[in-house]
Amino acid sequence: MEFHGVLSQLPNNMKLLISAFVISLGIGFFTGINFVEATSSFNTTGIETNYLGNESDMDAEVMQFKKSKKEILALIHNHILSMSIIFLLLGALLSLTTLNKKAKSVLMFEPFLSIIFTFGGIYVLWTGVVWFKYVIMLSGIAMVISFVLSSFFILKESLFLSKSD
Repeated sequence: MEFHGVLSQLPNNMKLLISAFVISLGIGFFTGINFVEATSSFNTTGIETNYLGNESDMDAEVMQFKKSKKEILALIHNHILSMSIIFLLLGALLSLTTLNKKAKSVLMFEPFLSIIFTFGGIYVLWTGVVWFKYVIMLSGIAMVISFVLSSFFILKESLFLSKSD
């Protein structure tokens, strides 16, 4: 069964539904990114401090403590499950676009690697492997780029390509 290019052929009300979904998803996704900025300042020291605490730093403006095992497991569990569903849905919608198959494959598969490296990396960092904060940051950036590009291609075809009669 061929799905390539089906999105632009859908009825306008379905394309509008898909557009509303992707826009709403984007608002939620970037609200989460805003939270990441608030808790880590988008830097590796902030990532480390957020999960491992800073109680040994007497000059810290705000005292933070290492997350408990229950907190870290709940965070990882919730994020892996929810992000997997988000990227499954985006990947399914992306499969309906006219984007070339190689680029589609990368954008459909890469987020799942990023999910594993980002949230698995948080656990590894929490266990004391401090250099993993760099892996977390790079995989998080890759995940955001995948989200933005996938959303862009889906919205481009659902909003701007007409159904051929």
